[in-house]
Amino acid sequence: MKGWALLCALLLAGCRGAAQSVLEPAGPSAARIHALWNVFLAICTGVFVLVVVTMLLAVLRRRVDPEIGSSPPEVDAEALLPKEKRAHLHAKAVEPATERRLAQWVATAAALTVVLLLVLLVTNTLTGKALAALRSEHALEVEVVGHQWWWEFKYRDPEPSRLLNTANELHIPVGRPVALKLTSRDVIHSFWVPNLAGKRDLIPGQENTLLLQADKPGVYRGLCAEFCGHQHAKMAFLVVAEPPEAFEKWREHQLQPAAPPMELLTQRGQQVFLTGPCVLCHAIQGTSASATVGPNLTHLASRQTLAAATLPNVRGHLAGWILNSQSLKPGNKMPPITLPPEDLHALLAYLESLK
Repeated sequence: MKGWALLCALLLAGCRGAAQSVLEPAGPSAARIHALWNVFLAICTGVFVLVVVTMLLAVLRRRVDPEIGSSPPEVDAEALLPKEKRAHLHAKAVEPATERRLAQWVATAAALTVVLLLVLLVTNTLTGKALAALRSEHALEVEVVGHQWWWEFKYRDPEPSRLLNTANELHIPVGRPVALKLTSRDVIHSFWVPNLAGKRDLIPGQENTLLLQADKPGVYRGLCAEFCGHQHAKMAFLVVAEPPEAFEKWREHQLQPAAPPMELLTQRGQQVFLTGPCVLCHAIQGTSASATVGPNLTHLASRQTLAAATLPNVRGHLAGWILNSQSLKPGNKMPPITLPPEDLHALLAYLESLK
């Protein structure tokens, strides 16, 4: 008994405090979905308990024929009779009062089922309408592009010089709606941040819109909710919700080009980057690297994770990713890169300087 109690406590503890949970809404969209979830949970739990209790009562209060008792006959003489005669022997007329009572129970159960289904239908429809009504003319617009297997975030702005491109880490201001324009470059993905909003598909050639808002600061984990290939499970991202002042400060910093390397080691690292295979896939503002096959690395060192929230952004994982990313995330488009130790050391120092 103590073992079961401990197991239940551990399971319940795992449902709370996580950076990804529908049970801890942090925005209006997630709150409405959470309220709908509570309605479904309460009704389904009630129905389950009622069915189980009814079955137990039926078993415990089974009717026993007083002529036969609870023990079977020692000799099955009925088996020697024709089938129609055996059925006639067991056919007993049901008392009218019992038949009326059973009919009332069945009718009550059917009516209750219809009422519960209507309640679920109405609450689901109202929640859908409430989510669809969430609109704001002052929403921050961000284009989200799904790739196998990483996320590209493009902050829109009327001024072309203020267009911002980053990857795998979405920063948003607390208390302000964010309109996400979702699309995909390859296959169908699904954008989902359980703490902030419901799911929405990213479809190639089509733009879908999802409105989300964070009401309190925090780091929330998002993920792809539509199977999209070999590394679907490693296609996650972080949503950093911060006060408006901190968000604007972050945005202004991200709009700046990468600072030119000042030390010999980082200067050599930049040359390794610009003369090697890295420049064929990645962009770093302020340099000649402008490819769009892989994530923009202009401020790589300011991000918390690598490889779409798969690894912490530390030197060891960064070195392992450069040398052989296929061992960490098989199937991704980055090939293994062979570098002399001196060049690898310099490249790591340069990438770590991209704050």
